[in-house]
Amino acid sequence: MPDKETIKRAKRDLSEGKSPSTAAGEFVHEEIEHVRQGKHGARSPQQAIAIGLSEARRAGIPLKPPAHGKTSMKARKKAGRDYKQGQTSPKTQAEGSTPRGKAHLEAMNREPKNTTSHSALSRYAKSAAKRRSAP
Repeated sequence: MPDKETIKRAKRDLSEGKSPSTAAGEFVHEEIEHVRQGKHGARSPQQAIAIGLSEARRAGIPLKPPAHGKTSMKARKKAGRDYKQGQTSPKTQAEGSTPRGKAHLEAMNREPKNTTSHSALSRYAKSAAKRRSAP
């Protein structure tokens, strides 16, 4: 569950006219900080980013699911479910109150904690930039 402060910053971004992806960046930043603090782990920087985007969608940020050909069908379906859930009834309850939620948190705690270091994020950003065409 994202912090109230994160939700407030994201809603402020939207009210200022910024794009939904900018508002979702607040959730991604929070998720990276959680991994760095050791609250849980992530297998890769991409996983931490995906978790942040998923939280943003569930919190009501109007971030559309990725287009065909960008991600797998499974990831698109999950993003679609998160988007729909966030637009109808945004998530307000912390995860961990159900057996499934507890299992999810335990699994995240088994993941490595060093995947969101500055060097790992820099490596990911450089490889992502190489895949894009020159402007």
